[in-house]
Amino acid sequence: MKESVSETHAPPVVLQACGPDEMMSFNSPYESWLNQMAEASPHLFHAIKSASDVEQARKAVFHALQEEEWRLLEDENSLLPLERILARDCIQALKNIISPIFEKKTGVCSLKVLWGFIRRSSDITPEKSVKPGFLLEFIHLFRGISGRSGLYPRTAEGLPAEPAFLRLKGRPAAIARGSMLDEMAGNMNRFMSRYLSGLDPTLVAEREQNRRRILDFFGAAPQDWQDHHWQTAHVIRDPDTLLALVRLTPSQIEALKIAWDKQIPFGITPYYLSLMHQQLNSEYDHAIRAQVLPPLEYARAMAESRIDRSRACDFMREQDTSPVDLVTRRYPCIAILKPFNTCAQICVYCQRNWEIDQVLDPNAMASQESIQAALDWFDEHPEIGEVLVTGGDPLLMKDEELDYILAALAAKPHIFRIRLGTRTPVVLPMRWTVQLVSIIGKYHEPGRREVAIMTHFEHSAEITPDCMNAVQAITRTGIRVYNQEVFTIENSRRFETSKLRRDLRLIGVDPYYTFNMKGKAETGRFIVPIARILQERREEARLMPGLDRTDEPVFNVPRLGKNHLRSGQDHRLVMIRPDGARIYEFHPWEKNLAPIPPYYYVDRPICDYLQRLAERGEDPMEYESIWYYV
Repeated sequence: MKESVSETHAPPVVLQACGPDEMMSFNSPYESWLNQMAEASPHLFHAIKSASDVEQARKAVFHALQEEEWRLLEDENSLLPLERILARDCIQALKNIISPIFEKKTGVCSLKVLWGFIRRSSDITPEKSVKPGFLLEFIHLFRGISGRSGLYPRTAEGLPAEPAFLRLKGRPAAIARGSMLDEMAGNMNRFMSRYLSGLDPTLVAEREQNRRRILDFFGAAPQDWQDHHWQTAHVIRDPDTLLALVRLTPSQIEALKIAWDKQIPFGITPYYLSLMHQQLNSEYDHAIRAQVLPPLEYARAMAESRIDRSRACDFMREQDTSPVDLVTRRYPCIAILKPFNTCAQICVYCQRNWEIDQVLDPNAMASQESIQAALDWFDEHPEIGEVLVTGGDPLLMKDEELDYILAALAAKPHIFRIRLGTRTPVVLPMRWTVQLVSIIGKYHEPGRREVAIMTHFEHSAEITPDCMNAVQAITRTGIRVYNQEVFTIENSRRFETSKLRRDLRLIGVDPYYTFNMKGKAETGRFIVPIARILQERREEARLMPGLDRTDEPVFNVPRLGKNHLRSGQDHRLVMIRPDGARIYEFHPWEKNLAPIPPYYYVDRPICDYLQRLAERGEDPMEYESIWYYV
């Protein structure tokens, strides 16, 4: 099985992730790990410890799990119903993990590692081949199976504790329930208050100062700022110019020098640069900097693959889904058209950045012949009723070029929807001139054809008055604006994307997709465990009104397409590697329709992710339930 993430691990830090009374770390004594595992489930622990070999351990664990399932089905059961449901899910996950078929599919035998660790094998200890993340995964699985997750409260006598309102009726019940809801909302608001919107007066004033400073640097007049031609003519591409305008860390400077020397696409519009704090370590611009400043490991990886970047970096296997130049097709009724192959600035973790030679490449526009051939291809496939025009960023084309393509697509009777994929509302909002809005608006015909704008906000700090004005200009034509967010280490803290969704709705943008970060090796530092996006969706987003949670969390399976993470039938945990990384089996969208094989994905270890959060000042215990999204 091909690895999907790089073999890099953050240095171990102490994590309070096993329970409130004990701090477990990489350097914790061997006996401490054994005790935690034995306490989590004496039944399973002793089944493994008493086995003389791995196969005997497998049979003993299966037998123990069968007994645990019978226990869950008994009438007399001390567990809360939700604890029983969690136990059932953990049992199924552990069955998958110890199954020979998944050992063969993944090339990993978690049970052998676990058995060797419990039996004190000289080759399997925390100091050698086993990472804390592996042990923590099984400690939490064992706890979930035995009904000891700690997620649900108990009385002093150890009995399940139910909310007070369940014992009341009428108005007293409503008041008691309201108190519980107030507490939930208060906790949510406590987190959200940490994430400022770019509409906050403090940020508006600070960014106004940044704008004046940038204009002075380029010797420009205030009216130049709202001219998108001026903005694109002054995109910052080189380290020296950037350093003159904003402070950078030594590793960022080195990465930018590599990008400059090795011709790795890089650029920032003056507008987007104004969203960055001039100094380092500002909380609100963390995600903004990460969006465009390449990490050092990314720059090195892109430099190494420069000769054949198309094969090294095409994680989504787009070359295998392109029936004709400029077209990508993964689904029956929609296809992608890519007539323009550059952007105003490069998103570090874009799935197509490997295709782009440089920011604002003067040769980005496809030839008239290839565009016409792609348009003719759509005529040959009337089954396709929807076209996503993307790139690159097609909104950087000249008005007349965009008008030509939209007119050609609108003339096809089977095309009922045209989407435009663009980040200009976020990085170049002044591109949305009256003329541009008029051109696009004339192809939006209610009842006949829809035009939709698909954009890419990553954080509330990106939402500015300029962005809001651009979005409002679009929506006044009746065209809807949708957001596709990428879930990364930079926006994955508790309620961070919930705050983004709420702020987007307030300016007229509908949350549409939240993409789990791609498993590209060169952007491995951004990857968030799948369990975290599930935790966010089921615990955090669920607290918000329905209109704030209209987006769908998805994982883009290479070559196959989107897998809807909320749907349990579409993926399952099947193995855990010694480094703590989960391996998932992803089912294709064609399930029950065509015999397409599943895809096996190596995720980022939960323990590594929690360590990264701890380094940023987060309390890992706030994320404790992440282990139980199996």
